[in-house]
Amino acid sequence: MLELRKDPVQKRWVIIASDRPVPQTEHRVSEEQRRGREHCPFCTGSEAQTPREVLRVPVAAGPEPEPWAVRVVPNRFPALVSEGKLKKSGVGMYDRMTGVGAHEVIIETPQHDVAFSELPVEQVEKVLWAYRSRTEELSRDPRIKYVLVFKNNGRVAGASLEHPHSQLIATPVVPRRVHEELSGAESYFTYKERCVYCDILSQELATRVRVCAESPHFALLTPFAARFPYEMVLLPKEHQADFAQTGVGQLADLARMLRDACRAMRSQLDDPPYNFMVHTAPVHHTARDYYHWHIEIIPRLSRIAGFEWGSGFYINPMPPEEAARRLAEAIAAGNP
Repeated sequence: MLELRKDPVQKRWVIIASDRPVPQTEHRVSEEQRRGREHCPFCTGSEAQTPREVLRVPVAAGPEPEPWAVRVVPNRFPALVSEGKLKKSGVGMYDRMTGVGAHEVIIETPQHDVAFSELPVEQVEKVLWAYRSRTEELSRDPRIKYVLVFKNNGRVAGASLEHPHSQLIATPVVPRRVHEELSGAESYFTYKERCVYCDILSQELATRVRVCAESPHFALLTPFAARFPYEMVLLPKEHQADFAQTGVGQLADLARMLRDACRAMRSQLDDPPYNFMVHTAPVHHTARDYYHWHIEIIPRLSRIAGFEWGSGFYINPMPPEEAARRLAEAIAAGNP
């Protein structure tokens, strides 16, 4: 069963996907993790073990080249599927709709044992190009309202396979978290007639107390009100609402910044599990003036417990200014 159900109090949608495996407790290792490289479905030679690919990024010609650089395939246990009609219905006072959308896996490299932070910048650029290409393609589907690209690195962060990969889920509704960002950004724009993210960039680049790194097109910051230790946000300097509109020239710059952010976490925090998420404007949304796409990067160093679940507050023991200083030093050390 695949369907979306709406919480009548919180106004958030939940995906019910009964065909997906139930997550295991953290101290247990899944069978797929236990199989390791020998039976990995994402390695070269195992292409038949995945659903038919929807995108293949080739490698440059050369001696004994790999058959592909990046592959994108449908998730074998999808949260949402592209087949079927989008139908809304009610169950008494509750709202639900069919589980229509898309759930894809971006296999980031043919190499099984290389971390994302250790990929060449050119390879990360290919991964980002795949993100953008699939986002553009899925946004043409009139049933799709939002496309979220994300990476779970490490078992604690939600990864079920070791081979470097990220995921994409396209939904028929705009997620509540995105609605909250849109509402806050629109309110700020209505009051000041400026993008709140552009103002954040202007102030942070002027004071430089929370700047981890800067490039011609992007800035890597620790948020002023960071929820988690070493949380980072990567923003384009030029106002852009839609990640899919990122220019080819920007992708190489973005690839280096994202790779360096992950590399800094790896060296500074002893290779922690982490998540990153691409926040972009909803499909065909009118938020072009006040929304600003960005990437959230969150090391999984602390757990959300009762106080956080019950209150919505977060307790962060690492001041973002100190985190920025340490991350900036790690990035500088890795880029002599």
